[in-house]
Amino acid sequence: MNHEDFLSLALKHNLPIKKILSTNELGLDFRTAVAEEENGKKWILRIPRRLDLFPQIQQEEKNLQFLKEKVKFKIPDWKVPSDELIAYPLLTDKPALESDPITKEIYWNIDSKSYEYSESLAVVLFDLHSISKDKSIIKQHSSKDIRQELLDEIKLIKLELGLNAHLESQWKAWIDEETYWPTFSVLNHGDLYAGHTLVNSKNQITGIIDWSEMQVGDPSLDFVGHYIGLGEKHLDKTIEKYEILGGKTWPRMKDHIIQRASVSPLKFAVFALRTENTDYIQAAREQLKGLKKEL
Repeated sequence: MNHEDFLSLALKHNLPIKKILSTNELGLDFRTAVAEEENGKKWILRIPRRLDLFPQIQQEEKNLQFLKEKVKFKIPDWKVPSDELIAYPLLTDKPALESDPITKEIYWNIDSKSYEYSESLAVVLFDLHSISKDKSIIKQHSSKDIRQELLDEIKLIKLELGLNAHLESQWKAWIDEETYWPTFSVLNHGDLYAGHTLVNSKNQITGIIDWSEMQVGDPSLDFVGHYIGLGEKHLDKTIEKYEILGGKTWPRMKDHIIQRASVSPLKFAVFALRTENTDYIQAAREQLKGLKKEL
């Protein structure tokens, strides 16, 4: 999708956009652009990659409305929520993790050797996880539901793409072991990683974007992307700060987060099958093949 496509949709929705400053193709569900008006005001434009995303868009709009007066950090203020375009004024700080639009190279906008970002993540997660849960608006996922979903996904991927027996056994042992799993739930972002966090010059998180997967469920879900991106020491710092603030934890929380991270290729494989995208399916096969070689 070129700049003209973004400009054409912006015009259709009465946005006075004059130029596209940059585009981002990283997202699996949306193509994204940073756009600018004549007066310098900047916007985020998101275009769905598939026609079946409108229910997800509607849910994300509800999620943002629910959060609007409840969080201390910044979230998007949607001005155009449609089945073909989402538009909102650009939040000023940069994502902690970005990709170069030309080379596709991934780069960090934080000092990854410092723990300031990791401790800041604990602060925003404590803020989010402390919000009272509204069952009329937000998707509910009990540990029992999540565990059954994982077992169903393992069965599906084994049938459709193949799965190493040792890996299947490892994942099922984690799912079946009660001590890994929390006995309580919190309000989760649901798809939190560095690319969805906005940071200032002090490596502190000022905002969070992309709220389509918000849910009430297992609190570990919001720590997994952090562990995958920055590793165990950063995860330790976040959990330590989270506990100091009053965040509720349990004895095997860290181990559980690491086990959750190990099923990321499974989740991507399920997504690939659901979208019926041949490139995604091939990438999922390669991921699973790589895991087989490691075992």
